[in-house]
Amino acid sequence: FHYAANPEVRVSTTNPDIHFNENVVATFNLLEAMRKNDVKQLVFASSSSVYGEPESIPVSEDAPIKPVSVYGASKAACEALIHAYCNLYGLEAVVLRYANVIGPRLRHGVVYDFIVKLYKNPKQLEILGDGTQKRSYIYIDDAVEATLIAYNRTARRRQFEVYNVGSEDYITVKDVADIAVETMGLKDVEYVYRPVGQGVGWRGDVKNMALSINKIKNIGFKPLLNSTEAVRKTALMLQKTLNREGK
Repeated sequence: FHYAANPEVRVSTTNPDIHFNENVVATFNLLEAMRKNDVKQLVFASSSSVYGEPESIPVSEDAPIKPVSVYGASKAACEALIHAYCNLYGLEAVVLRYANVIGPRLRHGVVYDFIVKLYKNPKQLEILGDGTQKRSYIYIDDAVEATLIAYNRTARRRQFEVYNVGSEDYITVKDVADIAVETMGLKDVEYVYRPVGQGVGWRGDVKNMALSINKIKNIGFKPLLNSTEAVRKTALMLQKTLNREGK
């Protein structure tokens, strides 16, 4: 199960070598170790970011791979390397393109960002982008269940298989802000939007992304929480964690 990577999408805007070294080179090193030690099975954590800005949502697995960030490009490069090793050296790989995975140990991303900002300033919240960006969120428990289903029902049956992993809906970034404010019991919070380009949060950000999960549903996966429920549960859990840590 290859889940080692640098997940910070924005970091490559100023330091693109980070995602190349920590994602692509690291994956190559792992594949070489597998080849030399005759390890044949791999589950790889990829990302919806490989699709870039889709023409329409939800996006299926056969959509074009057109990443707009170095992070997305690094995940696409890893997928290509894995496919080549499957073809050349007989590896068997399951590639999972995750939506935004969230949960109580989250330490980056918009949900965590909003909670931390509101702890520091409960009167005002900075929102990167215009707030209309659409995203799909999946709770960690659902993501783990999807991962195990994909592995158990695909490994040793196909040489290379790709699945989208997400919930079946999407919400806006403003919706996430509203949930964060609500769960913290705050009132009259001023939203300050910081849009770039076409309303995104930063260069390399995607305006709208939601995944079609029909393929993985066909092998038995069904998320227990939708995006709103996943964000609300995560926001509440993060507040408990941050309170314990005294932040």
